[in-house]
Amino acid sequence: MFLAIDIGNSLIKFGIFESSALIDKFSIPTERDYSPDELLFGRLHKNGSRFLTYDAVAVSSVVPELDETFRKALTASFNVIPCFIDHSYDFGLKIKYKPASAAGIDRLINASAAAEKYGVPVIACSFGTATTFDVVNANTEYPGGAIAPGLRVLSHALHLKTAKLPEINITEPEKVIGSTTESSISSGIFFGYIGMVEGILTRMFAELSLRPKVIATGGLAATVAGKCSLIGIVDENLTLDGIRKITERTDRNRPTKRTGER
Repeated sequence: MFLAIDIGNSLIKFGIFESSALIDKFSIPTERDYSPDELLFGRLHKNGSRFLTYDAVAVSSVVPELDETFRKALTASFNVIPCFIDHSYDFGLKIKYKPASAAGIDRLINASAAAEKYGVPVIACSFGTATTFDVVNANTEYPGGAIAPGLRVLSHALHLKTAKLPEINITEPEKVIGSTTESSISSGIFFGYIGMVEGILTRMFAELSLRPKVIATGGLAATVAGKCSLIGIVDENLTLDGIRKITERTDRNRPTKRTGER
């Protein structure tokens, strides 16, 4: 069994793989003060009536303060030292980002997984706390992409920077013209966000002089894709699949140590 963990700013996602098949997944809210004991979920130990053991555990993290907590919890629980994916891993891409070490690991994972699963050229869009657009061109090069606020961040920022506007949960409005303050905020943020996504993608197509496949992932992927015709595929498991594939590729390509080497 292989356990993939994606530690994001809003959610921590867990994916349990048997060979290449994702047999279970779940998520919990991201809290910066988890203790190791709080992360020992029964669901990681048992699938139905079947007890689980793991050959490998790999983690993608954008929340460094949780890394050591997860390392302790996973090592104690499964007697497997988890690996944290970093820039030394084999993403299967020619990374042209400057400097390469500044490219977000989560962005590289999504770009790598999209290229491997759907071919190149491709753009991987992740719709979460932040919105990221990551390009892999026809030469399997990763030149970079774009980063923008997510829907919930926009709503929160508007509330913080205004005296009278409430913070609301953004849902897809029934119409653009809002008849209340709340519906007006919802419309402005939601449809403005869709316009941003379409505008960025359209400009990326122009710079590339072609129209790549566009893959959406993240918690809001299905909602955004339903209103944006430029998005071709919604893949909720893109990041978890990428964690598994990158870890396996890296392990496969690492030199085998000779007897006596450490």
